[in-house]
Amino acid sequence: VQLQASGGGLVQAGESLRLSCVASGRTFSSYAMVWFRQAPGKERELVAGINWSGRSTYYTEITKGRFTISRDNAKKTAYLQMNSLQPEDTAIYYCAAGLDYRSTSSREYRYWGQGTQVTVSS
Repeated sequence: VQLQASGGGLVQAGESLRLSCVASGRTFSSYAMVWFRQAPGKERELVAGINWSGRSTYYTEITKGRFTISRDNAKKTAYLQMNSLQPEDTAIYYCAAGLDYRSTSSREYRYWGQGTQVTVSS
């Protein structure tokens, strides 16, 4: 599975962005999908995950109810809708595929997208 993340950009505090992660290959629907992020000088951290069917989701405290993860298996695409963005959300956001949609360890995920930069100004 190859993953291509997009949708990042520069926004002001309080605005929204929707990230997309498009997969190639025939096994997208077999994998859980997650979004991690990594800010400068910090470790990569899990933001949200969704199971293979889309029926189960997981959010870390980072999202505080502001983010929504979803997927469309027919389009082989996962999404991260981010609302009420704050400067502390500034990071490179990565999508990844694996078997566990709740693991906070990046080592659990076999396939990674290249990352998309999100910058939130105050």
